Amino acid sequence: MKQFDVFSVRDLRNKSGELLRDAEAGQISLITKHGKPAILAVPFDEHLLSQGVHRSMALHLFRSHQLTLAQSAKMAGLSLEAFIELLGEVGIPAVDYPPDELEKEMTVAL
Repeated sequence: MKQFDVFSVRDLRNKSGELLRDAEAGQISLITKHGKPAILAVPFDEHLLSQGVHRSMALHLFRSHQLTLAQSAKMAGLSLEAFIELLGEVGIPAVDYPPDELEKEMTVAL
């Protein structure tokens, strides 16, 4: 999953369709004014409705590998255990290793 698109206020005149497509695809977008963040566009989806803004953002940023598990739990205002449970409820894997890499990690850990 890509990180997020950044639009300037001026871009909105010509790229509003792209902003809408990002939202429909579940992507977060940042709108800037004079190079400074002004608006964070969060998709209006089932995660936002069921979990609220903080948890929805935490889920999105974790799924797109922009935040760690611990950082995402903190953003969501949950314990690590509770955030892992939330990930399971919404179908996002808490561990996203390719099988061969996971096997190497387990060999080193044991």
